[in-house]
Amino acid sequence: MIGTWRRIIPATLTLFVLVLLAGNAFAWGTKELQTEKIAATFNAEVQRGAYQVVVTPELKAWMDAGKSLLIVDTMPFEASYKKNHIPGAKQMEFPIPELTTLDEKMQNELLDLLGPDKDRIVVFYCGFTKCTRSHNGAMWAVKLGYNNVYRMPGGIKGWIESDYPVATVQ
Repeated sequence: MIGTWRRIIPATLTLFVLVLLAGNAFAWGTKELQTEKIAATFNAEVQRGAYQVVVTPELKAWMDAGKSLLIVDTMPFEASYKKNHIPGAKQMEFPIPELTTLDEKMQNELLDLLGPDKDRIVVFYCGFTKCTRSHNGAMWAVKLGYNNVYRMPGGIKGWIESDYPVATVQ
């Protein structure tokens, strides 16, 4: 029964994100076929990665409620994280192409960042929905045995567009 829910909840959240993307296509001036492609690609990544999805307002609500979680910014330190990141987020850069293997050094860095609690909520984000850095982070966290792994599709762009506070590094 729990296994069924672990499949239904991510699928439902993915559908929600797809509807949001499609609905915003007109507001952003995006052609519908471009939005469809982004949504389909995102959905395929979620399925391959076996992680869950959390949308920006939901993550903010978790933070406001004091929910215990780790937020991981997967963007480059100098070009992005240093300028704008979600308050409290830790940084670990991941590449854009899907990682089919993880070298020992990067695996150890990720394990150190995630810590020993495999049931801890971990949220990965990158720049925006089409960015796949967060997919790589979330996918590898699942492959390393973490159970409550999420990807926030809107990334830092969605966070900023929601007028939520950002942190910087001096």
